[in-house]
Amino acid sequence: QVHLVESGGGLVQPGGSLTLSCVASGSIFSMNGMGWYRQAPGKQRELVAMRNNGGGTNYADSVKGRFTISRYDAKNMVYLQMNSLKIEDTAVYYCNALGYYNDGDIPKMFDSWGQGTQVTVSS
Repeated sequence: QVHLVESGGGLVQPGGSLTLSCVASGSIFSMNGMGWYRQAPGKQRELVAMRNNGGGTNYADSVKGRFTISRYDAKNMVYLQMNSLKIEDTAVYYCNALGYYNDGDIPKMFDSWGQGTQVTVSS
């Protein structure tokens, strides 16, 4: 299957910046969407940003203008540049990837998640 590993979380002051990275590994046939979700304590997991193969992006309203998602397709990587961070951005951030992996003669669909990385915004 496909394995995702995130990095880049940490503690930052309000107004600060962080960049999250995620790399996908495995027998990937094709990668479609790659993106980021987050889950704050006591809340449901929510979409932060997603980027598809055509370069189209989708952002949560709460992060528009502050966060930027980018992909490095040759290495199956996705990044999330987070600027002007707010206390309410505090959450565990999860990488998500959708696509097809090699499994014999017929590629099979995957929908994989990373283990999560903690982002804490606090003064």
